[in-house]
Amino acid sequence: MKIIVLAGGLSTERDVSLASAAGICRTLIEKGHDAFLLDVFLGLENAPENLEDVFTLPGHGLEIAGNIGTAEPDLAAVKASRPDQSDCFLGPNVIELCRLADITFLGLHGGEGENGKLQATFDLLGIRYTGPDSLGCAVAMDKGFTKQVFLQSGIDTPAGACLHKNAPDHSVKSLGLDFPVVVKPCSGGSSIGVYIVNTEAEYAEALDKSFRYEDEVVIEEYIRGREFACGVIDGEALPPIEIIPKTGFFDYANKYQADATLEVCPADIPEEIDRRMRDLTVRAFHALKLNVYSRADFLLDEKGNLYCLEMNTLPGMTAASLLPKEAKAMGIEYGDLCELIIKKSLEARYS
Repeated sequence: MKIIVLAGGLSTERDVSLASAAGICRTLIEKGHDAFLLDVFLGLENAPENLEDVFTLPGHGLEIAGNIGTAEPDLAAVKASRPDQSDCFLGPNVIELCRLADITFLGLHGGEGENGKLQATFDLLGIRYTGPDSLGCAVAMDKGFTKQVFLQSGIDTPAGACLHKNAPDHSVKSLGLDFPVVVKPCSGGSSIGVYIVNTEAEYAEALDKSFRYEDEVVIEEYIRGREFACGVIDGEALPPIEIIPKTGFFDYANKYQADATLEVCPADIPEEIDRRMRDLTVRAFHALKLNVYSRADFLLDEKGNLYCLEMNTLPGMTAASLLPKEAKAMGIEYGDLCELIIKKSLEARYS
C-alpha cells in the first residue's frame, strides 16, 4: 500500500507525534509498504514533479523525526521555520499526497490532529485515514465533556468540574472540592500543564500555568492510587498495563525519558479487577462514540475502586509505548499492530 504517515503539527505533543510516526513509518516499510513520513504543518516543499514518486523516495521522510526532549517543543520556532509563512494548518502538498495515498496513518497527538477537526476535513476531502471518526475524537478530546459522559454512563471518574479563565470565582470550594486537587487543561495531552496541588498558593500557580495552554481547565479531586492504561481495538480490550513512575506521577518527562518509568504488562492485579478494567474500557469507548482503537487511563485506589480518567483517541505508537506493549502481551507484534489498525480503519469507514 501507499501510505502517508502524518505527524508533527502545532500541538504541544508535536515531538511525541514525530517519534510515534517515525516508528510507524519504519515498521510499515519493513512490512513492504511504500510509506512516507510527512509533517502536517510543514508539509513537503520542493516535492518531485510527479508526487507519486514521493512514496519511493530513499529517505521516506524520516529525516524530520527526532528524539523527545524533557521540555515541550518551541511552537513559535516551528511556525517561523515554514518557508511559505502560511497560517494554514495543512502544509504544502499535504492534501495532494494524502489523496494519492491508499490510506493516511494518523500519527498525530493533541490539537487539531486529535480533536476531530482533521478527521472531519479528511472526510470532506475523501481522504482515508486511521483511527476514530471525527465525532468520537471531538467528544473525547474535551476532558470536561468526557467526565459528564462517564458520569451519565455509570463509569466511575474522579469528581471535578470545568473552570473558565474568566469565571468570577476560581476557588476550589466554589467547585465543591477540597485539597488536594488536580489541575489540567481541558483538551491537553501527555500530562502537559497537569499539576497536583495541596495549597491555595500551589493552586493559584497551577491555574496560571495551565491557563497558558487554553482558556478552560478541569479541576478534579486527587485520588492516590496505582496508575494503569487499557487499550481497545475494534471494541476488544487489551491486557491492562500498570505504570509505575520512579519519581512523581506519569508526567511528560516520565512518559518519554528512558528508564523513568516501570511498566508491567499484563498488570499484576486480581482477575476481578482486570476484568472490570477491561469492561470499563469498552464501555467508555462506546459511550464516547469511538471506533477502531483508543486507550483508557485509570487509577486504582487502595480500596479497589477503579476510576477512568480519560480516553486517548490517538495513543502513543512507538514500539515502547503503552498500547503496543499491551498488544504484544496478546501476541500481536508492533508491525502487525500497525497493519491491524489500518485494516480496522478501512473496515470501519470504507468497506
